[in-house]
Amino acid sequence: MSELVSTELVGKVAVVTMTSPPANALSFDLVAALDDAVTTAVADGAAVLVLTSGLDRFFAAGADLKMLGDATPADFRHYLVTLRALIERLHQLPQPTIAAINGMALGGGLELALACTIRTASPDAQLGVPEVKLGLLPGAGGTQRLPRLIGRAAAVDLLVTGRSIDGSRSFDLGLVDRLVPSPQLFDETMQLAQTLADGPKQAITAIMHCVDAAADLSFADGMDVEADQVERLFSTPDAREGIAAFLAKREPTFE
Repeated sequence: MSELVSTELVGKVAVVTMTSPPANALSFDLVAALDDAVTTAVADGAAVLVLTSGLDRFFAAGADLKMLGDATPADFRHYLVTLRALIERLHQLPQPTIAAINGMALGGGLELALACTIRTASPDAQLGVPEVKLGLLPGAGGTQRLPRLIGRAAAVDLLVTGRSIDGSRSFDLGLVDRLVPSPQLFDETMQLAQTLADGPKQAITAIMHCVDAAADLSFADGMDVEADQVERLFSTPDAREGIAAFLAKREPTFE
């Protein structure tokens, strides 16, 4: 594994840790290392992926501005395509993904977290999309995922001002799903990841699919997707086990 990213399989949870000082700026090398880490996690049979940072103050910053300072428009487009491919791959994984935001998640770093299924953060974390201050805009999903997650008004505020907000405010807006004191953030994130890893894999994947459909389809079409998924799940061994365990008043053992 790259020196920039390490992957550790803890039970059925793959922990992917970015360590590219000083700020985990999303350079070509870090993006490539993250893509390799996702490949490794999937190959190892991970049921859940946790993305976090090995640095004290940063989850991940945006693009490496030193790299982009001399970039041509063609270079920038190539970088953007590469970053978007990684982020979309992360979003499309059938496994749940959790971003444990232990520091600043800015620009592309926040876009990386937005692609995850769940985001946990400490109250003193800082989240923002400051690209407007460079005369740019978030180009890896920020203008699309952010309003879908927190609503148009709050998203526009963050996007056009470029300001950062702390973890507590992010939790209030729904940008962060779980707020955890910094010393307990990783442990509680891992407890959540293990709970998901022990759950019914097919049902969790189907739920993620239905929720994504809700953002893109009409209510009626989304209801059709939901009906198809629940009818398919009813015939799976996990559903049989879940119902049997409930009736027998015992804990289920899912495949």
